[in-house]
Amino acid sequence: MHRPAKPTADHDTRARLLDAAIRLFAEAGYKRVTVRAICRAAHANVAAVNYHFGDKLGLYREVTEQAIAQMQETTDLAVAAAAGGTPEEQLRAYVTVVTERLVGSTVHEWVHRFIAREMIDPTPVLATLVDRGMRPRLDHLATIVGALLRLPPDDPKVMASVTSVHSQILLFRSNPITQRLRAKSKTAAPSPAEIAAHITSFSLAGIRAVGAV
Repeated sequence: MHRPAKPTADHDTRARLLDAAIRLFAEAGYKRVTVRAICRAAHANVAAVNYHFGDKLGLYREVTEQAIAQMQETTDLAVAAAAGGTPEEQLRAYVTVVTERLVGSTVHEWVHRFIAREMIDPTPVLATLVDRGMRPRLDHLATIVGALLRLPPDDPKVMASVTSVHSQILLFRSNPITQRLRAKSKTAAPSPAEIAAHITSFSLAGIRAVGAV
């Protein structure tokens, strides 16, 4: 009788190293995390990083690939949700999906912290993160906004509107500042659906105003 193969010790060690690196790099950034700290957290020999990933940067590049995969998944979901709709419906679908993923879910919270660390202290992976993780999503949004404005996706008015739409989603993400501001105003945190509805309505009105100028 055939039995499924069990994960090898090497595979298990590699997975533990990657899990530890994801957590530590997202918390402290590339420069402040040592190979020794990663191996200690992963219960692995200090030579394991070199064996499995070549070096510390190789491990960091693999963590970047994990982040990009999550970002691409969100983009793919947004594209699929918008398929076949009018530009207005496509914008609503985009905002709804991205808001749910960025604001309503904590599963991939490490990705946001990882990106924030790259923004503060860029490393050699920044270009890859932008070109393969961020740019496709914003290019998709530019296509939608361009259709609304009847302008090419790379038109300055389109790009400014794309920035305005996407920045709203990011600013609705919970953080110590927004939590404190909300606590003082005694307003309850809106649900992802409420946030998405507001951003869509606000953005459509703004885009129409831009188109009328």
